[in-house]
Amino acid sequence: MRAATIRALVELALAGAAAAGCAASWLNVSYLALVAPVIDGEPVTTSVTYQPRMLLLVLLLATIAGVLAVIGTARLRRARRRPTTSIP
Repeated sequence: MRAATIRALVELALAGAAAAGCAASWLNVSYLALVAPVIDGEPVTTSVTYQPRMLLLVLLLATIAGVLAVIGTARLRRARRRPTTSIP
């Protein structure tokens, strides 16, 4: 394998790892919070609240995964298209 092909495969593997990290972080980004009733006698309700730092991590990992996937795919396609030339 040539160096360009190996580098493309490494970039695609890193994109997959970033996507997996994004999915794992997304599962932990929200939590339920109890909301007090507005009027006496009403039941307590719940609200979904998002943690801003975890949400930022999710967005950052998704961006990194996307960029690495595009760059790795483009590099792999270019590496497979180029003919190998040998200089005597």
